[in-house]
Amino acid sequence: MKKILIILGLVLLLSIVSYFTFIYYATYSEGIQSGQLIKFSHKGMAYKTWEGEISQGMSGAQIFAFSVLDKDKQVISDLKDLEGQYVRLTYIERYKTFPWWGESKYFVIAVKEKESPFKSH
Repeated sequence: MKKILIILGLVLLLSIVSYFTFIYYATYSEGIQSGQLIKFSHKGMAYKTWEGEISQGMSGAQIFAFSVLDKDKQVISDLKDLEGQYVRLTYIERYKTFPWWGESKYFVIAVKEKESPFKSH
C-alpha cells in the first residue's frame, strides 16, 4: 500500500511539473499587429503587470489587448514613449498565462514606431 501511494504521489508531482513547464515554455503562435497605442499601464492588486491596447481601426472598434513581461524593460520603455502613436508590435501567444505575467495570452516582445496608414498626405 505504501509503495502505491509513493508511486501515485510521484505521478501527481510529475504531472504538475510537466503542466507548469508546458505553460512556461510553450507558445501557441507568434505574429505582428499594428495599430494606434491607446493604452499602456502598470496595474493589478496582488500582482502588478504591464497591460496595453492598440486600436486597429478608425473607430476603435477593433482592440488588440496585450501584456508585457517585467523582464522586457526595453519594450516597456518604448511603449511608454510611443503612447498615442501608430506602432507595430511583435508578439507571442501562449496557451495560458500565470497571474504574475499578465491578463492576456498575448505577450509583446518587440515594438517599433510605424507611420499610420490613416494619415492624410
